[in-house]
Amino acid sequence: MAELKYPADRRYHAGHLWAKDNADGTWLIGITDFAQQQLGEVLFVDLPAEGAHFDQGVSCADIESSKAVSDAILPLSGTVVEVNAALEHTPGLLNREPYDAGWLVRLKADDADDERTLDAEAYKALVAV
Repeated sequence: MAELKYPADRRYHAGHLWAKDNADGTWLIGITDFAQQQLGEVLFVDLPAEGAHFDQGVSCADIESSKAVSDAILPLSGTVVEVNAALEHTPGLLNREPYDAGWLVRLKADDADDERTLDAEAYKALVAV
């Protein structure tokens, strides 16, 4: 089993999603390496509509895997400005590239300084078994 990755350029949420600042006022949101490993093979992703607003800690998508259907709990509050359309035909990107091509949504955050998110080291400690 490959060692899990926790890129330091992201903020993490205990719900196992990450947020990466795009430096243009938007944040990419995706599932963590830990989450994709726990899910198993991702079969389908039900993404939200562009323009939808969600609060932090609320699910913005359903991720169906070989093991279960899981909620994608947002690490930041905000409005969806783009969804990753590639996941419609290639949901396995969440498994293969959770920190790159497997992102879920691009979000215009309400408050990017939310202190309820974790840095990479704190998230790694949270999921350490």
